[in-house]
Amino acid sequence: MSRHERSRRSADRVSLYDEITDKIIADLEVGRVPWVQPWRGPTAETPLCLPTNATTGRRYSGINVLLLWGAVIEHAFPSQSWLTFRQALTLGGNVRKGEHGTTVVYADRFVSEEEKQRARETEEEAQAIPFLKRFTVFNVAQCEDLPDEVAIVAPPPDLHLVEPRVEALIRATGIDFRIGGNSAFYMPALDYVQVPPPQDFFEPINWHRTALHELGHATGHVSRLGRDLTGSFGTKKYAFEELVAEINAAFCCASFGIAPTVRHADYIGSWLEVLREDNRAIVRAASQASKAADWLLSFVPDGEAAASHDQTREAA
Repeated sequence: MSRHERSRRSADRVSLYDEITDKIIADLEVGRVPWVQPWRGPTAETPLCLPTNATTGRRYSGINVLLLWGAVIEHAFPSQSWLTFRQALTLGGNVRKGEHGTTVVYADRFVSEEEKQRARETEEEAQAIPFLKRFTVFNVAQCEDLPDEVAIVAPPPDLHLVEPRVEALIRATGIDFRIGGNSAFYMPALDYVQVPPPQDFFEPINWHRTALHELGHATGHVSRLGRDLTGSFGTKKYAFEELVAEINAAFCCASFGIAPTVRHADYIGSWLEVLREDNRAIVRAASQASKAADWLLSFVPDGEAAASHDQTREAA
């Protein structure tokens, strides 16, 4: 690969990170949080779930969930199912003329030949370089002549089944989960979660949203996913970890059919500060949130809730 081509690819990676970050920042600045699904209501029938590839059945993960949720909010699509232009043709349908797709990304790492040579000469480990590659998908609502089984919008899950499943997940994780006090938190040094009693919440479902948020923090313990939990209140590390836990809770909520909400709306300012300073922060946060949600949802019996990955790999 020539130096010019390497430079061009590097610039494209930076541009894509900037593009994604700028979109999230623009949403947050007007009070629209991309990992909350405000479209669900009396005039909207969009199923409450993670975005899915209509052809493979695989669920999207990481930053792609936020990008696709954002598109559903913006365009009021009635479906969470997506496919590429070619996949629509393969199914015997097509994208309607004039429709504009939504950018999603493939994230991975590669090791350059120069870095491999340096590693051989110094006997050090080669350092991989993260990269993003864009591709375009369309909502099934933007297509025509698709098979009925692809075009059908799945009904939302039965809400009366939500609470027992969340409570079963809490028990199955083995995390020390305590109920009491007047505040919700995770204590990294002692590795336990504490949440006030359900009756202290204005709506019972908010207890479950809060529990999933704090359990998200607990996945970062060294015995689990090993994230950096050393940030003290008010620091960028703290804000980043709150961002991970908040997005994780949204992913878990969507898998259970619980409408995600912003538990810490007052953190939006600190999230904006982190995003403006580092154009890769939102991609890393969404990736780590997907891993946290996958870890938690792995304790749910098969078929009840899952956060399986699609063909893209999310990398920090």
